[in-house]
Parts: sequence; C-alpha cells; structure tokens
Amino acid sequence: MKKTYHGSCHCGAVKYAVELDLAEGTGRCNCSFCAKTRWWSASVKPEAFRLLSGEKDLSDYQWASKQAHHVFCKHCGVRAFGRGDIPEWIGPYVSINIACLDDVDQAELAALPVKYMNGRDNDWMNVPAITRHL
Repeated sequence: MKKTYHGSCHCGAVKYAVELDLAEGTGRCNCSFCAKTRWWSASVKPEAFRLLSGEKDLSDYQWASKQAHHVFCKHCGVRAFGRGDIPEWIGPYVSINIACLDDVDQAELAALPVKYMNGRDNDWMNVPAITRHL
C-alpha cells in the first residue's frame, strides 16, 4: 500500500516527501558508483516526489551515459535521492535513498524486499553472483 514518507539529508538542508509502497521492493546495485556509496533505493515517477526544501543546496554528479543525476547535499554530502530519465527502462524517475527516509522504523527496514542488480557487468536483468556485501 502506498504511503507518504519523508526523507532528508544528514544536515537537514534537503527535505522531501514521497508517495511509495516499500513492499513493492527496493534495489541494490553492484556498479562502481552504487557499490562505493552503498546506495539502497526505490524508484518512483516524478509526480510521486516533492522536494520540500534544499534545491539550492544540491550539487549534481553525472558520469557514463549522463542519464542519471546523482544529486547530493553540498553541505553534508549525503545523497538523499537522485533523478533521471532512462527511456528504455523506466522513463523519468526519482530514486529514493531508503536510508534517508526519516519515518521508517528499523524493523520495517529489515523486512523490505531487495532486488539485486548487476550494473557492474551491464547485466541489469540478472542478479550478481555475490550480493552479501551490497
């Protein structure tokens, strides 16, 4: 069931609300960027996301295909969400950093379903051989 969650960066400059059904699943990827930042995500369409504060506090990092905007707070460095447009996959999206949701308790986090993606080998539809470290 969809529910409105609130998220923020560490210093609180960036705050958002998102309508999301966490039971639909979350994702972890083994690509070089996601693995290094320990990114744990759930993606929504842009209309399900509202940035409440901090647009001016965001910096943007792009690499490779430049389809994703890896935004982060320029004060504390936390990546509370990202956004992009990948027409062949999901189209326009906002990717929520699950760890930045402020109103989810630890038991709920531990029970979330996780799908693992093999971005390292550009084999997105198959689970990587090793996932425990993700």
